[in-house]
Amino acid sequence: MFSGIVKQTSPVVSIDHREGLSMIRVALGSYAEGLNRGASVSIAGVCLTATDIKDGDVCFDMMQETLQKTTLGSLRVGDAVNTERSIRASDEIGGHRVSGHITGMAEIIRIDTPPNNRILTLRVDPAWIPFILPKGFIALDGCSLTVVDVGADTFTVHLIPETLALTTFGRKTVGDHVNLEIDPTTQAIVETVRRYMENENGRAPVAPRPS
Repeated sequence: MFSGIVKQTSPVVSIDHREGLSMIRVALGSYAEGLNRGASVSIAGVCLTATDIKDGDVCFDMMQETLQKTTLGSLRVGDAVNTERSIRASDEIGGHRVSGHITGMAEIIRIDTPPNNRILTLRVDPAWIPFILPKGFIALDGCSLTVVDVGADTFTVHLIPETLALTTFGRKTVGDHVNLEIDPTTQAIVETVRRYMENENGRAPVAPRPS
């Protein structure tokens, strides 16, 4: 479990591609202190398991499913990724609860840059739009953000200078894809209401009680 508050960006130092599997090594530096093998780390929003740790470099295995459905499959050596270690029971949650289980990818289709701000417009599968609500939470590349506007297949987020400085979003351009995780609480509520309404509208008539 993560908070969606990215702690740093970390460079990819090596990628070993094998059949159905890739092994990635990321330089976490001092952020890896106290990290043990088997620990969960959010890499660009994807929950990965640390398999080897040496001199601040951490290795992770990425299965074919991860490579196909997230941006990790297109990473290259030298790319930077948003990084967050899993939260502890005593940690403050400044964002929202993020699992690191990616819903899919969103494409940046527009970037506006008013003073001291950056507005991203992203396109997603329309099937996900019911779970993306104005003023609701969403995680993009592991970063907890607030949704501003929502369209038929698009939504916008506003990024402050602090977010741009501490994450990879300051380097994103139109056409880039990011990993998207829908807020699970929002999804659960929407799905529950939808099923209730479907049952109410489609339920069989109740037979009259005998007199």
